[in-house]
Amino acid sequence: MTCMSCRVATTQRELDDALRVRWAVFGGELQLIAGKPAPTQREVTGFDTLATTVHVVVYDAQEPVATVRILLPNPEVARASGGVLGVELEQRLDLSGLAGPEQVVAEAGRFCVRRKWRHSDAVVRLQAAFYAESRRRGVTHWLAAANLETDSEVDARLIQESLARRGWLSPHWRRRTPGASAAPVVPSTPFYTPEERACAVAGQWEGLRLPRSPALVARRMGARFISEPLYDPGFHRFTLPLIAAVDDIPASTLARFAALGPHCAGERGDHVLPGR
Repeated sequence: MTCMSCRVATTQRELDDALRVRWAVFGGELQLIAGKPAPTQREVTGFDTLATTVHVVVYDAQEPVATVRILLPNPEVARASGGVLGVELEQRLDLSGLAGPEQVVAEAGRFCVRRKWRHSDAVVRLQAAFYAESRRRGVTHWLAAANLETDSEVDARLIQESLARRGWLSPHWRRRTPGASAAPVVPSTPFYTPEERACAVAGQWEGLRLPRSPALVARRMGARFISEPLYDPGFHRFTLPLIAAVDDIPASTLARFAALGPHCAGERGDHVLPGR
């Protein structure tokens, strides 16, 4: 039996592990990255190497199996982009009003788990380490964009309405979308069947399926959704922006974290290696 552990990436090797997991999930298993496969087989953006970026990686023995990225506020990026936080989501969402002396708002993104481990403790361990590291850094709120698993605007808006009927839209935070990328005129990845869509349009919402990501973060992390669906042209999917207060994590979720023991607090490396 192997042993799972969590690490906050502080070495080149650990950062590389995070980027390779992301490529394996987004580029391989989910096939969300279009175009010619990158020869490096790493999913990487300019935000990944900022001093304000934190990568958490879960290992099964020595094998990296899950990762999440935390983008802390970055004044340099904020100045260059004319934003207030300097996080990636700010490129597509108006985040004015979220910065303040009593709030530290970070963006959680690139949450992914290899297929073999999606129904294992890796998911909870990743959430627990992410929570512990956020606490350590004084984060008060998380921003994120939940994957709606579709490129259909009709289905994305039906999902949003279904979430609203469950009481999962934020009563306090509503963010404006300054501009959105055009979604495909003819979707290639519908989420609902024609029969499910017809039931929703007729007002028969009970039992309507939801994508895993928004339902998971709403139930386990107390997240609430804050804007209209946004189309992500990089991954060719609609997403739904959300916010979650660190202090509002459900007690049941904290109990799950505690049951994992101290090894999920996010161990940290102590030096930087030049390579593998």
